[in-house]
Amino acid sequence: MSDISQKHTEVLAKLTAASKRGKQSDVPTLVAVSKVQPDERIADMLATGQRVYGENRVQEAQTRWGETFADHRAELELRLIGPLQTNKAADAVALFDVIETVDREKLLKALVKAGEDHGKMPRLYVQVNTGEEDQKSGVLPADLPAFLKLMRETYNLEPEGLMCIPPMGEAASPHFWLLSNLADANGIKGLSMGMSGDYEIAAEMGATSVRVGSALFGARDYG
Repeated sequence: MSDISQKHTEVLAKLTAASKRGKQSDVPTLVAVSKVQPDERIADMLATGQRVYGENRVQEAQTRWGETFADHRAELELRLIGPLQTNKAADAVALFDVIETVDREKLLKALVKAGEDHGKMPRLYVQVNTGEEDQKSGVLPADLPAFLKLMRETYNLEPEGLMCIPPMGEAASPHFWLLSNLADANGIKGLSMGMSGDYEIAAEMGATSVRVGSALFGARDYG
């Protein structure tokens, strides 16, 4: 068993156990965060049968899944989990199955136009800035109901879920609790929350998907 395969097995086992301890029995979808990972690690992960991958940058994802591993694209689900610039909306709509970082009206407009041009629309998650951090993207919790109303009524877009990234150095559970309550209050089922350091807590608290990178692939080499 390769190191990647062993890590994959361990993470899935921990996810399953955490889900059983939590408020729902369904195991969250494991999103393997493949950003900045070398090709050999991606190939090893594909060999495990992992089929859902998360990317931070559109251009990097285009190279990886449109060129290097293009033969696998049809069998995969690709999720954009990093910030999306409006000038990349068309490329994102063309490539990704899910976009998890919807956070402003200008982006909604760009996505609608791109969806019309491409004849398809990825499933959408709204990123919520649960820590109300100035430097971080996302809709503020207090602004979420109005943003969702705009999304639904003006742009005819129904969000599949909410996503958050808790502030560094803070306990994750209050942010997961807040995101879950916001989802319940606004009739939303999907909860993308939890990363390598806290995915088990997220699973216990009702996450429907977790975004795991280093716990699966090992430490990233940014060169």
